[in-house]
Amino acid sequence: MAKVCVITGRRPVKGSIINRKGQTKKSGGIGTHVTSITKRKFRPNLQRVRIRMANGGTKRVWVSVKALKAGLVQKA
Repeated sequence: MAKVCVITGRRPVKGSIINRKGQTKKSGGIGTHVTSITKRKFRPNLQRVRIRMANGGTKRVWVSVKALKAGLVQKA
């Protein structure tokens, strides 16, 4: 099962690490140049918590911390 928040739908997204070399023009150089680009993933801060369902039962699900702080879930 993929790590996706059941409340907000937050999931890992793709991105890059961009390495630059050289002194910026602003600080007197000739400008920075990209030396390498490495793929990476931005992962959401998910916690496995027990939540109270609408029918009164409990269930363990992955929930983002942003949803927990906002009070979108009621912990059991």
